[in-house]
Amino acid sequence: MLRSLALLTFLLLITPALKAAEPNWIDVSKSTMGEGDIAWYDAKLLTIEGQGWSDTKAPYDRLPPKAEETVRGSVWSLSRHSAGIAARFVTNATKIDLRWELTSSQLDMPHMAATGVSGIDLYVRDDAGEWRWLNCARPSAQKNTTTAISKIPEGTREYMIYLPLYNGVTSVEVGIPANKEIAPGPERPEGHQKPIIFYGTSITHGACASRPGMPHPAILGRRFDRPVINLGFSGNGRMEPEVAELIAEIDAAVYVIDCLPNIGAKEVLERTKDVVGILREAHPETPILLVEDRSYSNSFLVTSNRERNLTSREALKKMYDELQSEGVKHLYYLEGEHLLGDDNEGTVDSSHPTDLGFWRQADAFEEVLKPLLD
Repeated sequence: MLRSLALLTFLLLITPALKAAEPNWIDVSKSTMGEGDIAWYDAKLLTIEGQGWSDTKAPYDRLPPKAEETVRGSVWSLSRHSAGIAARFVTNATKIDLRWELTSSQLDMPHMAATGVSGIDLYVRDDAGEWRWLNCARPSAQKNTTTAISKIPEGTREYMIYLPLYNGVTSVEVGIPANKEIAPGPERPEGHQKPIIFYGTSITHGACASRPGMPHPAILGRRFDRPVINLGFSGNGRMEPEVAELIAEIDAAVYVIDCLPNIGAKEVLERTKDVVGILREAHPETPILLVEDRSYSNSFLVTSNRERNLTSREALKKMYDELQSEGVKHLYYLEGEHLLGDDNEGTVDSSHPTDLGFWRQADAFEEVLKPLLD
């Protein structure tokens, strides 16, 4: 309740300013005309968020080209998925179409729907300033064209699309009636422009959300009304210094290190101080949040999973205590026991969250991140 009241107060303060600013409409000559008088606009003309580097090898990569020579091959390959990348725009269109081409023909996974792996999620900011879900554009092939929403009442609104989680995209376009207008999304409010950076595993990457807007980093981005950068690498979030060096190049609001699902106690003891040290040297004042692994949802019975959770957490807590005793400032800690809730209903396979599990994780993260962002 308190969060909702605070958010409403904040939005009441900023909404008039947003409404007063005239959108910087994109000239229709920059579009490509399609059938039915639809004007197609390259998403790169809009406000792209979720990328820490602009000099990427492909338009929607998550790491810069130099990373190909420094990180492991698996990390580089996974960084070419568009997880967490979003485009914000303003339009007065009454119909919005989407057109996108995927890098892989594998649209889904055995435990994750095609809408999450390869779809595009559409949100709109309502009159109260809240982000509201509208539709998920469902993929049917490598090249997709679909109407995301139609019969929208007249009016100028801000929209956001989230790109596929476990696939890459070579192109993304937004189509609107040729007699309507579109503009990049407005700047984030003052104090909300620096991103939250998440470095983690397949869970951070987005497995197994039903659609791209449902992993906890995306949920938190909407709740805090600020950009997020998702550096989740499925099976490969291993707290590696090569990745930390890259992350340190980005001026963030908070660095979230959530790698325990991919490393055991031994690696936690060996790598935590190096990763924290790299970030702290580059950014002495920026908060760093260390996150324990979520509990396997069947660990109440499968004792080996329970042991895996406990040993890695013990190692991370030991490193956290040592870093604090060594005088490292602005270091914070999030326990993992209740990240997925207090029952065992929040995952697909005991490890990867459903939308319910992600929502619960977002609640837990929000509690610790809110005072850091304030």
